[in-house]
Amino acid sequence: MKFIDEATITVQSGDGGRGCLSFRREKFIPRGGPDGGDGGKGGDVVLVTTHRKRTLQQFQFKRQFKAANGGHGQGAQKTGRNGADLIIEIPPGTLILNADDGTLIKDIAAPDERYVIARGGRGGLGNTRFKSSTNRAPRYAQPGESGITLKVKLELKLLADVGIIGLPNAGKSTLVGAISAARPKTASYPFTTLNPHLGVVRTDWAEPFVVADIPGLIDGAHLGAGLGHRFLKHIERTRILVHLIDTDGIDPDRPLAALDTINRELALYKPSLRDRTQLIVLNKLDLPGADQKAEGFRKALPDMDILSISAQTGDGLETLKSKLTQLLDDE
Repeated sequence: MKFIDEATITVQSGDGGRGCLSFRREKFIPRGGPDGGDGGKGGDVVLVTTHRKRTLQQFQFKRQFKAANGGHGQGAQKTGRNGADLIIEIPPGTLILNADDGTLIKDIAAPDERYVIARGGRGGLGNTRFKSSTNRAPRYAQPGESGITLKVKLELKLLADVGIIGLPNAGKSTLVGAISAARPKTASYPFTTLNPHLGVVRTDWAEPFVVADIPGLIDGAHLGAGLGHRFLKHIERTRILVHLIDTDGIDPDRPLAALDTINRELALYKPSLRDRTQLIVLNKLDLPGADQKAEGFRKALPDMDILSISAQTGDGLETLKSKLTQLLDDE
């Protein structure tokens, strides 16, 4: 299934039913009083978050949504039926923005949360409501109130405990597949991963946690270069960032180049990301010459806690999971 993380839709709540203009007419009561009933309320458009939805795929082709109108009032003081609410299911972590000016309407992060994006119009009052001592036979009933039409933009930001970041081909997808049941596509060339992937990591000693494989970022990503800020936004909701370094690609003269590039892009996109808890992990320790390059990297950051793993062979993965569990517990 294609990953859709943005969609623009138009929602319209139901119109209220019109009030009824009616008079009681029965045998032996030729000139009865007013008996027009009220119109029913129009249906609301309600957004509901559910884990059944993981993307905004459903909005790729259907973008117009309208709730039911309220029924009209009838004689004998019968009130029109209320219009049925329209329920639209979306994944947790969805931002609701005004499509015209980009202002934030609502950030729905929790599952099973309900938000009325457009309220239905009120039903009009029947002529019975306007009867008074000076007007015993009112010949007026209210029309129903029109529903609201709103154009909104939906943006999905993945909800994950741990975000795995790094340059293209650092082994992020391989790592997610090695520590969870997720099976993202992997290959030995950059930009294999075009969509974020979520995986649940289970251990025997702690609560499960969710990791997100964020597609590779490059210099200038905050301006949209490469896969750009389309995926940087998914990092915002993660509690911990795992900065995965391709040990085989470390330049002995500039061992921190990859780390500096990603940290710079994070800070330029959103300065607060610079202060997010970050764990540096050196990957591909199974390749020839990797130990020497890893040693040079460690010397450049002597005060940092740096882990070494091989996502391909599984070396160091239990230590990594234990460290992530510890960091999450300390958050």
